[in-house]
Amino acid sequence: MRRVVVTGLGMVSPLGATVKDTWQALLKGKSGIGVNTLFDVSDYPCKIAGLVKTGAQEGDLCLHDFIDNKEQRKMDRFIQYGIIAADEAIKDAGWHPKDEESQNRTGVMIGAGIGGLPRIQETVLALKEGGVRKVSPF
Repeated sequence: MRRVVVTGLGMVSPLGATVKDTWQALLKGKSGIGVNTLFDVSDYPCKIAGLVKTGAQEGDLCLHDFIDNKEQRKMDRFIQYGIIAADEAIKDAGWHPKDEESQNRTGVMIGAGIGGLPRIQETVLALKEGGVRKVSPF
């Protein structure tokens, strides 16, 4: 039986862009739920969501600090969050493997409730409207 040790934590959530920000918001009794600004919800009965706040304010996530624009276009938002949380966990662990063996012994466990739905929707519409040649290879 192999043993696994959790040595670092990383998190991106509607409460904050890091473990520290999320924990502080929880302690203050804050909610990560607010008006959905990701897409037009005027025709929907529910207009609220738990969105990760992006921007320049304290606690907001700045994707450009972690992933360049070209790479961002190739991946769904939930994958971007996973990469950012994994980066935070590795830094939190103080882990900087140099040799290939140590790098191969490094693992990150990612949990997500659901992801990829916006990309699935875009792909279905592209396929329906433009055929298979309009489907992104990413």
